[in-house]
Amino acid sequence: MTEFWLISAPGEKTCQQTWDKMMVVTTRTNNLSTNNKFNIPDLKVGTLDVLVGLSDELAKLDTFVESVVKKVAQYMADVLEDSRDKVQENLLANGVDLVTYITRFQWDMAKYPIKQSLKNISEIISKQATQIDNDLKARASAYNNLKGNLQNLERKNAGSLLTRSLADIVKKEDFVLDSEYLITMLVVVPKTSYAEWQKTYETLAEMVVPRSTKLLFEDNDSGLFSVTLFRKAVDDFKHKARENKFTVRDFQYNEEEMKADKEEMTRLSTDKKKQFGPLVRWLKVNFSEAFIAWIHIKALRVFVESVLRYGLPVNFQAMLLQPNKKNMKKLREVVLTVRLASMDIPGLNLSQQEYYPYVYYKIDCNLLDFKV
Repeated sequence: MTEFWLISAPGEKTCQQTWDKMMVVTTRTNNLSTNNKFNIPDLKVGTLDVLVGLSDELAKLDTFVESVVKKVAQYMADVLEDSRDKVQENLLANGVDLVTYITRFQWDMAKYPIKQSLKNISEIISKQATQIDNDLKARASAYNNLKGNLQNLERKNAGSLLTRSLADIVKKEDFVLDSEYLITMLVVVPKTSYAEWQKTYETLAEMVVPRSTKLLFEDNDSGLFSVTLFRKAVDDFKHKARENKFTVRDFQYNEEEMKADKEEMTRLSTDKKKQFGPLVRWLKVNFSEAFIAWIHIKALRVFVESVLRYGLPVNFQAMLLQPNKKNMKKLREVVLTVRLASMDIPGLNLSQQEYYPYVYYKIDCNLLDFKV
């Protein structure tokens, strides 16, 4: 994706002349940028006091809405998990990619009626962005809880034999059940110690049933063995097994519990799949809404700052420059030649970090904190 400079310069005799001049110095002679006109409609100017106040409010709103746009984009990447390469194709504005939307920007009269005051339009955008932000928090919280519970269960069913759930490994016939005297125990034995286990398990305690061990399952490092002994020898057996680096797993065969675990996992997995589609659709729709709102704020800011800088009647040309990365410094220099005189209003606080004698805002379309 890419970076744009949204700038405005005062109209000469006509705005077209300003545009032509900019095209000559940036594109025709130097190939420093790709330029597009940025169409801002005839908005209601209002009073100077209102414009000065709005200038600050819009700066804060710009930052907030940009953060909402980035949060929705980032959460889309989180939800798509293994399909992160598909993120960019889902981040659209009004059905087109972001560069196309910005370079062909048209004010949305239905959403943001220009008969309304600038303050009202900014309030419409603020409410809309706040609603998206709140909805995102609620939806993300519900989906993350579900995902977290499922991951915990999955972790229980994976990992090493020392910690993982044994429910999907053992069967009823592996155990002596309902015996007053006998019990079947499960022991994790390192692969390098199989011979040692076979040689010693019968003598680790008194009352171990001879030839009762059986290998039930193996992973990369260990094997899970069953062994049957008398209940009264359990403590002694555990102690001796530990001394020999064999790990006795605390496990009681309980069909009901194991069935409940499996059902819970199936339920969570089904719920996650059911929620995935609608969540991705919501994220796509609301990313588009938030991004459109964000670019309309940029348009409002350009309008307000241009009126404050260049005065009335409204006469400025808004332009979108897509800088050629290698020539950014040179582009800065030549843009200054189009607009050298500064017409700032005394007392207006323009302590921006980046200050130029023309109206300038950066639009960065790199919305994700990782490279796709």
